[in-house]
Amino acid sequence: MRVFKNKWFTKFAKKERILDSQLCKLIKEIEKGLIDVDYGGGVIKQRLGRANQGKSGGYRCIILYRYKDLAFLVYGFPKNERDNISQEEEQIFKDLSQQMLGFSGDDIERLLQSGALVEVLYNEHK
Repeated sequence: MRVFKNKWFTKFAKKERILDSQLCKLIKEIEKGLIDVDYGGGVIKQRLGRANQGKSGGYRCIILYRYKDLAFLVYGFPKNERDNISQEEEQIFKDLSQQMLGFSGDDIERLLQSGALVEVLYNEHK
């Protein structure tokens, strides 16, 4: 299982002080089938709690996911600022999912080298 953050999500996580260990816990929940919203097409919305505050005061994260293989954290927002994504955004994420989940290993390595993706060291947080 490989887990990545895109450039936008990396900045969001840094600003909100979201640790990679929290993101790994989030992916583990998904692997266990504990999914908050499955939009289909590899797009999942999952709640993420703030440190010491739980999920009710936390975030919503959009994840492009292929079962036990790849996860791309691509978008997030505080729950108190926004309730949901629009239907238009949902379709955009589905289109993005089709593209990103189809990346070859070489594609991913190029994106890592360019800084467009950052790998979350998932296996180190198991």
